[in-house]
Amino acid sequence: MAEIESFQLDHNIVKAPYVRVAGLEHDEKGSTVQKYDLRFLQPNKDALPTAAVHTLEHLLATYLRDEITGVIDISPMGCRTGFYMILWNEHEPEEVASALEKTLKRILETREVPAVTALQCGNYKDHSLFSAQEYARIVLEAGISRDAFERIV
Repeated sequence: MAEIESFQLDHNIVKAPYVRVAGLEHDEKGSTVQKYDLRFLQPNKDALPTAAVHTLEHLLATYLRDEITGVIDISPMGCRTGFYMILWNEHEPEEVASALEKTLKRILETREVPAVTALQCGNYKDHSLFSAQEYARIVLEAGISRDAFERIV
C-alpha cells in the first residue's frame, strides 16, 4: 500500500498558517506536478465552518489563477484546516505565499461569490462570504509562513 504524504505529517508540530510543498511528481515525459498544503488553521485546534470553506474554495479557485501560473486544482482538506493546490511545474514557497496573500486581500474586497447558482455549484445554498472574509482576515493578520514548522513570514 502506498504511503499518503499528509498521513506522514506530524500535525501536532506544524505552525499554521503556512504554505508547504506536500508533493512533487515527475512523469516519464518530463512533466512535473506539484502539490501544496495551504494551511489556514492549526490542525486539531480549529476548523473552517462548511460554508466558509466552500466559499473560500470558489474564491481561491478563481483568484489564485490570476496570481500564479499552472494551477490545476484547489481543493479543501477534509479536516477543514486548509486547502491543497495542485500545480504544473515547480514553484517556490515564497511565490505561493505571496500569491496566497494577494488572493486573500482580494477576497476581503469581494462583494460577490462566483459560481453560486444551482447550475454551477452542487451545494449552491451553502456559502458565506462574511465567514470567508473573516478567515481570510485571520490568516492575513497571523501572516503566512513559508515553512510549516517554523514561523517564517
